[in-house]
Amino acid sequence: MSGVASGAGLHLSDVACLRGGRMLFRGVSLTLDAGGSALLTGPNGVGKSSLLRLCAGLLPAFAGTVERHGAVALADERLALDSELPLARALDFWARLDRSADGAVAAALDAMALAPLADVPVRMLSTGQRKRAMLARVIASGAPIWLLDEPGNGLDTASLALLGAAVAAHLASGGIVVTASHQPLPLGAPVVLSLTDHLPDPAEWDA
Repeated sequence: MSGVASGAGLHLSDVACLRGGRMLFRGVSLTLDAGGSALLTGPNGVGKSSLLRLCAGLLPAFAGTVERHGAVALADERLALDSELPLARALDFWARLDRSADGAVAAALDAMALAPLADVPVRMLSTGQRKRAMLARVIASGAPIWLLDEPGNGLDTASLALLGAAVAAHLASGGIVVTASHQPLPLGAPVVLSLTDHLPDPAEWDA
């Protein structure tokens, strides 16, 4: 995997999220610099996925500000790979869009133990292989900021070890990781952000 450029940063200040007329959370602040990590906690429906998408710039903040220094790669329930293409070519499509370094796809396939499946169409991959392919897309992007939504779901013990090694290497190279995960990941000393601490007052649930 290629090294991550220094100067990565993700800064949220007093952020609130409104979806479908419902306030999910408010008053969220977070500061992560190179090598920093955060773990999002809270029950289902509290807004963890929405916060990750807000960090990625895919959702607007209802209030507050989000500042990103460096490109972002998001892994959620969407595979985002052409199901008809061989795996390596499907990954290469995104790597070219991301202007990734030469050899980034091969390195990402190796990191997720997918090299033997490089010529297999994406549609023929198993559930666990598809999840590893999604993580390979994140790795190959070269983005300094990784946003991972339950990245361990569907992975066996060996695959979880590969994910853990990739996360540890990314942080060691100056990357940033924000994750909502029920599986333990080697995040060092992450900022633990409990969204249950940022629920709106009952009167604000319906805006």
